Amino acid sequence: MRAHPAFGDSLIAGLLFVMDLGTVVAASDFVSPGTMLLVGLLMVVPVVFRRRHPLGSAYVILAGGALQLVTHGDLDTGVPVRASDFALAVALYTVVAYAGRRQGLLYAVWLALGSLIWAFWRVNAGPEVVFVLFVVAVVFGFSWALGEFVGARRAYHSELEQRLRLLETERDQQARIAVGEERSRIARELHDVVAHAVSVMVVQADGAGYAIRGNPELAEAAVRTIADTGRQALTELRRLLGVLRSEDGSGTQWVPQPGANDLEELAENCRAAGLPVRLEVADDLGALPAGLGLGLYRIVQEALTNTLKHAGSGASAVVRVTRTGDQLAVEVADDGFGTPHDLVAVSGGNGLIGMRERAGVLGGTLDAGPNPGGGWRVRAVLPLAPS
Repeated sequence: MRAHPAFGDSLIAGLLFVMDLGTVVAASDFVSPGTMLLVGLLMVVPVVFRRRHPLGSAYVILAGGALQLVTHGDLDTGVPVRASDFALAVALYTVVAYAGRRQGLLYAVWLALGSLIWAFWRVNAGPEVVFVLFVVAVVFGFSWALGEFVGARRAYHSELEQRLRLLETERDQQARIAVGEERSRIARELHDVVAHAVSVMVVQADGAGYAIRGNPELAEAAVRTIADTGRQALTELRRLLGVLRSEDGSGTQWVPQPGANDLEELAENCRAAGLPVRLEVADDLGALPAGLGLGLYRIVQEALTNTLKHAGSGASAVVRVTRTGDQLAVEVADDGFGTPHDLVAVSGGNGLIGMRERAGVLGGTLDAGPNPGGGWRVRAVLPLAPS
């Protein structure tokens, strides 16, 4: 268990104060012990609060040093350097590391001024003063360098944490954007499906109106077609209202939308691009609703596109579409060894997000992951009847 930083600062302050008591006893004949204790407390106690209040604690320590200088800095009694004086070095390090270089430079100027005043009062001590000033300069210089290093490290870690938070935010935002774009695309495609169904209903209604007297059987067949098409259109319209997120109709493609019957052509295009594809499709897919057929086609298309991008050279793929009961299962598996698709998705790809969103819109589920024997597998289960 990691100790709290304030606990370590308290230990440092306590150690300095205990060591300082020996100086108080040794110099009691020259300076009032009460004054020396007050100076020691002023210089040692703020060390405990130096992280939370770096500037305030540093200048309280500086005030204690100034009081020490005024009370017995001009004595020629040989009063030794006190242990509490090292709190000045700790304060300089704290200001540089936590308050910045500019505040540290100002604090260093005050320390240098106090050291020069002390040297002026002790000028009669000769070479001893020069040696003490040299030691003081070395200690303060080390404190400054250590503060610069720790401050730069803290700034680096802070910037790194901010970047990580920004990357997480951007990743979530990209995922939301991808979902929104995919839903808008699905909405436009379903709009085309519904428009086609309505057009069929209008044509069949007109035909039924003309044939109702002369050919009742033909009119009855047209009415049945209208009913079936209307049910499908109503289903697609409900799905459309559930996923519609934008009224922007830009980029609408006025071309027939693909369906389950176009999977063979899709496989041929992938073979022409260098990916051997084996297609295993059930025979009874021609009667699928237009929206479901479109969703099936898009899922297979995206899965094969990911295989082309990431499976590596020499890979092949198998597309299996089976219809059991009221469910339609589609599986796209490859035997590639290239970049794992999930890592690509985490690093910024939106293919898996789009496939999951499309399967969810159709009321189904989608799973994607590595095959036990190598390669990658995408499996979606879609209901034939609307939920």
